[in-house]
Amino acid sequence: MNSRSHHQRVHVRRVDECETLDQLIRHAFPAFGGAFLRRIYTILDRAIGLGCPLTLAVSGPVTVSGQHQAWLIPLFETGWVAYLSTTDAVCYHDGHRSLNAHRDPVFEVPIWGDDGALRDDRTIRVTDMAFDEDVLLDQDKFLAAVLTRPEFQRSMTGTELRYRLGEFYAEQERANGVAPGLLATCRTMAIPILVGAPADGSVFLNSMKLWAMQRAGLLDSAYKFDLDMHAEVYEACAYHRWGLFESEARALATLILGGGVPKNYNLQPEPALGQVLGLPNVRGYHFDVQIVTAPVTDGSLSSCPPGEAVTWGKVDKDSYQQTTESMQADYSMLMPFIVKALLENRKRYEAEAEKIGREVLFAREPAAKGYLRDRAGYRLFEHREELCERLTADVKANREWLLESVAYPLARVLK
Repeated sequence: MNSRSHHQRVHVRRVDECETLDQLIRHAFPAFGGAFLRRIYTILDRAIGLGCPLTLAVSGPVTVSGQHQAWLIPLFETGWVAYLSTTDAVCYHDGHRSLNAHRDPVFEVPIWGDDGALRDDRTIRVTDMAFDEDVLLDQDKFLAAVLTRPEFQRSMTGTELRYRLGEFYAEQERANGVAPGLLATCRTMAIPILVGAPADGSVFLNSMKLWAMQRAGLLDSAYKFDLDMHAEVYEACAYHRWGLFESEARALATLILGGGVPKNYNLQPEPALGQVLGLPNVRGYHFDVQIVTAPVTDGSLSSCPPGEAVTWGKVDKDSYQQTTESMQADYSMLMPFIVKALLENRKRYEAEAEKIGREVLFAREPAAKGYLRDRAGYRLFEHREELCERLTADVKANREWLLESVAYPLARVLK
């Protein structure tokens, strides 16, 4: 047998012969950085076609920059995404466009401009996006007013906080004629939003303000809001368990955009279930695609490729060489093209289904079934209690292993 017979052949096509973005990416990006883009796109195409629930980790200011409206929300509206891992800042800045008296508050500024002049002008800059400082001050007032409402005066997970906050953002957006933002969209679709470092952002800073005001005796009523981090991590584990053992695909795919805490939080349910809770047959992600700017030589989790995650069990060891890819790039340069190509594929399948019927189409092109999943999505937040109960049943069944896992001969503490 010819040792070269298994090689992947690249069939190049002229760009003026490509009629769709799918054809362009598959045939006009033959090598180098373009080949990374082609591989990332084709892996996502395969994962979607197989019907794998997609988890998403997003770092970076996608909401203040408007990227959520450009390509992230259209991706959510396909119904392919099971849950989102992101930052507190993304959730905070999502509210700016809906504030009263701040119509279309974000504008473009040079990255290498005069920041001293911007400060004198009370202009806040995020890379090349900017807004007036009063936007932040009014966003803080809005959040403080929300967090003092009666329904927030208890302990809750961050997913519930963001679900409820999405309702208030949505009302603001409707009142001010603004397109739905990220949290409002996730609430409508019951997509859980997980934040691994909630204290590192201004939503939580405003909760801290209210906590401090209570300690200083400045509030008329008690402030009892609190985040239950144990329950939120457990909830993330329950979603991962559902994807592996109860979803139709019995497998999960992940798209990681940027690194940091959102990436790690998105990957940690596997070791939490298998290593820490000791549950059997727990697997990592079957598909793992990531676009990060950090170089792999910096030693950070932000840059580590799926192969390194295999050694931790976070990515499936039996498939990663065919179903994973990591590209060093700025995802803002690539995601509009990737999402548009995937949406064009769905549109093509929808048109075919109209002509010949879904069953005939699915028999002829099995990937169409995965693409044409219900746009309503998985609505996991609405099922979180029952999914957590099923995980608890597994924990109870693992009693002997877990009791053994807390026994260790500690060295004597000298006082």
